[in-house]
Amino acid sequence: MSVKIPPGDNRERSVCDDCGTIHYVNPKMVAGCIPVLGERILLCRRAIEPRYGMWTLPAGFMENGETTAAAAVRETLEEANARVEVDSLFALINIPYINQVYLFYRAKLLCEEYAPGHESLEVDLVSESQVPWDSIAFPAVTKTLKWYFSDREAGVFETHTGDIMYRPSR
Repeated sequence: MSVKIPPGDNRERSVCDDCGTIHYVNPKMVAGCIPVLGERILLCRRAIEPRYGMWTLPAGFMENGETTAAAAVRETLEEANARVEVDSLFALINIPYINQVYLFYRAKLLCEEYAPGHESLEVDLVSESQVPWDSIAFPAVTKTLKWYFSDREAGVFETHTGDIMYRPSR
Protein backbone atom coordinates (compact mmCIF):
# COMPACT_ATOMS: atom_id res chain seq x y z
CA MET A 1 0.00 0.00 0.00
CA SER A 2 1.07 3.50 -0.78
CA VAL A 3 -0.56 6.78 0.09
CA LYS A 4 -0.81 8.87 -3.05
CA ILE A 5 -3.20 10.88 -5.18
CA PRO A 6 -4.72 8.47 -7.73
CA PRO A 7 -5.09 9.66 -11.35
CA GLY A 8 -8.20 11.82 -11.74
CA ASP A 9 -8.50 12.39 -7.97
CA ASN A 10 -7.52 15.34 -5.78
CA ARG A 11 -6.91 13.67 -2.40
CA GLU A 12 -4.37 11.28 -1.04
CA ARG A 13 -5.73 7.74 -0.79
CA SER A 14 -4.35 4.36 0.21
CA VAL A 15 -3.66 2.52 -3.06
CA CYS A 16 -2.60 -1.11 -3.42
CA ASP A 17 0.81 -1.20 -5.12
CA ASP A 18 0.07 -4.61 -6.71
CA CYS A 19 -3.45 -4.26 -8.12
CA GLY A 20 -4.11 -0.50 -8.00
CA THR A 21 -7.24 -0.83 -5.86
CA ILE A 22 -8.06 2.45 -4.16
CA HIS A 23 -9.15 2.09 -0.53
CA TYR A 24 -11.53 4.94 0.26
CA VAL A 25 -12.11 6.04 3.84
CA ASN A 26 -15.27 8.08 4.27
CA PRO A 27 -16.95 9.82 7.20
CA LYS A 28 -19.01 7.83 9.70
CA MET A 29 -22.71 8.60 10.01
CA VAL A 30 -24.08 8.96 13.55
CA ALA A 31 -27.88 8.81 13.79
CA GLY A 32 -29.99 9.50 16.83
CA CYS A 33 -33.21 10.85 18.28
CA ILE A 34 -34.53 13.55 20.50
CA PRO A 35 -37.13 11.32 22.21
CA VAL A 36 -39.93 13.53 23.54
CA LEU A 37 -42.74 12.76 25.97
CA GLY A 38 -44.80 15.84 26.78
CA GLU A 39 -42.37 18.58 27.80
CA ARG A 40 -39.54 16.17 28.67
CA ILE A 41 -36.77 14.57 26.61
CA LEU A 42 -34.99 11.27 27.16
CA LEU A 43 -31.26 11.39 27.90
CA CYS A 44 -28.79 8.54 28.41
CA ARG A 45 -25.75 8.51 30.71
CA ARG A 46 -22.91 6.77 28.89
CA ALA A 47 -21.51 3.45 30.15
CA ILE A 48 -18.78 3.39 27.48
CA GLU A 49 -15.93 5.53 26.26
CA PRO A 50 -15.59 8.07 24.92
CA ARG A 51 -17.08 10.36 27.56
CA TYR A 52 -17.98 7.63 30.06
CA GLY A 53 -20.49 8.86 32.68
CA MET A 54 -21.62 11.88 30.68
CA TRP A 55 -25.10 12.49 29.25
CA THR A 56 -26.17 12.27 25.63
CA LEU A 57 -29.11 11.75 23.34
CA PRO A 58 -29.50 8.15 22.19
CA ALA A 59 -27.41 7.89 19.03
CA GLY A 60 -24.77 5.77 17.38
CA PHE A 61 -23.13 4.67 14.18
CA MET A 62 -25.38 3.80 11.29
CA GLU A 63 -25.10 0.23 10.02
CA ASN A 64 -24.94 -0.84 6.39
CA GLY A 65 -28.35 -1.67 4.97
CA GLU A 66 -30.38 0.72 7.14
CA THR A 67 -31.76 4.19 6.68
CA THR A 68 -30.74 7.04 8.95
CA ALA A 69 -34.21 7.05 10.53
CA ALA A 70 -34.05 3.28 11.14
CA ALA A 71 -30.60 3.72 12.70
CA ALA A 72 -31.96 6.42 15.03
CA VAL A 73 -34.84 4.15 16.12
CA ARG A 74 -32.48 1.18 16.62
CA GLU A 75 -29.98 3.20 18.65
CA THR A 76 -32.77 4.53 20.88
CA LEU A 77 -33.95 0.98 21.54
CA GLU A 78 -30.39 -0.29 22.16
CA GLU A 79 -29.29 2.53 24.46
CA ALA A 80 -32.53 3.32 26.28
CA ASN A 81 -34.83 0.32 25.71
CA ALA A 82 -37.27 2.93 24.47
CA ARG A 83 -39.66 2.72 21.55
CA VAL A 84 -40.04 5.85 19.44
CA GLU A 85 -41.87 7.04 16.39
CA VAL A 86 -39.58 9.21 14.28
CA ASP A 87 -40.89 12.57 13.13
CA SER A 88 -38.69 14.77 10.94
CA LEU A 89 -34.98 15.26 10.59
CA PHE A 90 -34.07 18.00 13.04
CA ALA A 91 -30.29 18.48 12.93
CA LEU A 92 -27.40 17.63 10.64
CA ILE A 93 -23.98 18.47 12.06
CA ASN A 94 -20.69 17.95 10.22
CA ILE A 95 -17.61 17.28 12.34
CA PRO A 96 -14.73 17.04 9.85
CA TYR A 97 -11.92 16.81 12.42
CA ILE A 98 -13.22 13.38 13.50
CA ASN A 99 -14.76 12.42 10.13
CA GLN A 100 -18.33 12.18 11.43
CA VAL A 101 -21.74 13.48 10.42
CA TYR A 102 -24.47 13.56 13.08
CA LEU A 103 -28.17 13.31 12.16
CA PHE A 104 -30.79 13.80 14.87
CA TYR A 105 -34.51 13.22 14.39
CA ARG A 106 -37.32 14.54 16.52
CA ALA A 107 -39.15 11.50 17.85
CA LYS A 108 -42.20 10.75 19.95
CA LEU A 109 -41.56 8.42 22.89
CA LEU A 110 -44.36 5.87 22.52
CA CYS A 111 -44.67 5.10 26.22
CA GLU A 112 -42.96 5.91 29.48
CA GLU A 113 -41.15 2.58 29.52
CA TYR A 114 -37.37 2.85 29.24
CA ALA A 115 -34.30 1.42 30.91
CA PRO A 116 -30.55 1.54 30.41
CA GLY A 117 -29.21 -0.58 27.58
CA HIS A 118 -25.72 -2.09 27.68
CA GLU A 119 -24.14 1.24 26.61
CA SER A 120 -25.97 3.34 29.25
CA LEU A 121 -25.52 3.67 33.00
CA GLU A 122 -28.91 5.31 33.39
CA VAL A 123 -31.69 6.85 31.33
CA ASP A 124 -33.94 9.67 32.42
CA LEU A 125 -36.76 11.87 31.14
CA VAL A 126 -35.80 15.47 31.89
CA SER A 127 -37.30 18.90 31.46
CA GLU A 128 -35.24 21.71 29.95
CA SER A 129 -34.34 23.01 33.42
CA GLN A 130 -33.05 19.54 34.41
CA VAL A 131 -30.65 19.08 31.47
CA PRO A 132 -27.15 18.56 32.93
CA TRP A 133 -25.53 21.08 30.55
CA ASP A 134 -22.06 20.78 32.15
CA SER A 135 -22.16 16.98 31.73
CA ILE A 136 -23.26 16.67 28.09
CA ALA A 137 -20.89 14.27 26.34
CA PHE A 138 -20.59 15.78 22.87
CA PRO A 139 -20.71 19.28 21.36
CA ALA A 140 -23.10 18.05 18.64
CA VAL A 141 -25.59 17.02 21.34
CA THR A 142 -25.28 20.37 23.12
CA LYS A 143 -25.87 22.21 19.84
CA THR A 144 -28.85 20.00 18.99
CA LEU A 145 -30.47 20.44 22.41
CA LYS A 146 -30.08 24.23 22.29
CA TRP A 147 -31.68 24.33 18.84
CA TYR A 148 -34.49 22.05 20.05
CA PHE A 149 -35.39 24.12 23.11
CA SER A 150 -35.17 27.36 21.13
CA ASP A 151 -37.48 26.00 18.42
CA ARG A 152 -39.88 24.60 21.01
CA GLU A 153 -40.11 28.00 22.69
CA ALA A 154 -40.74 29.65 19.29
CA GLY A 155 -43.41 27.05 18.50
CA VAL A 156 -41.85 26.10 15.15
CA PHE A 157 -39.41 23.26 14.52
CA GLU A 158 -36.97 23.78 11.68
CA THR A 159 -34.28 21.57 10.22
CA HIS A 160 -30.90 22.81 11.42
CA THR A 161 -27.47 22.34 9.88
CA GLY A 162 -24.11 23.26 11.27
CA ASP A 163 -20.45 22.44 11.52
CA ILE A 164 -18.11 21.85 14.43
CA MET A 165 -14.72 22.66 12.96
CA TYR A 166 -12.45 22.30 15.99
CA ARG A 167 -11.92 20.04 18.94
CA PRO A 168 -13.37 21.79 21.98
CA SER A 169 -11.20 21.89 25.09
CA ARG A 170 -12.59 20.02 28.09
